[in-house]
Amino acid sequence: MARIAGVDIPKNKRILIALQYIYGIGATRSQRILAQTGINSSTKTSDLIEEEVNRLREVIDREYRVEGELRKEVNLNIRRLVEIGSYRGTRYRRSLPLRGQRTRTNARTKRGPRKTIAGRGQRRGVTKK
Repeated sequence: MARIAGVDIPKNKRILIALQYIYGIGATRSQRILAQTGINSSTKTSDLIEEEVNRLREVIDREYRVEGELRKEVNLNIRRLVEIGSYRGTRYRRSLPLRGQRTRTNARTKRGPRKTIAGRGQRRGVTKK
């Protein structure tokens, strides 16, 4: 199993897919990295020689922000939005969707499971006996 950017990438997958296990590397960036290093994208990770793995490590370390450094930057950006009190910051603080989605219905993933409220189950206009 090759270790790149502090992540053990799976050895039974194609290198194009295996690189995507690193936080900050998606499909397009993975293709770009393989083009820079001259490695065939259909090669399995287990078939890579040590020199190719080292080339991958060098390119990723030198040119891209990945894993811990990228996570830290994203968290700092979110913290900055919350501190300055922007609209997006307040949405982050209340853990609500922040890109204009409706919340009257839906938004269950962001808001979490339903919380039942006492007295909501009665129909309108019906009086108690």
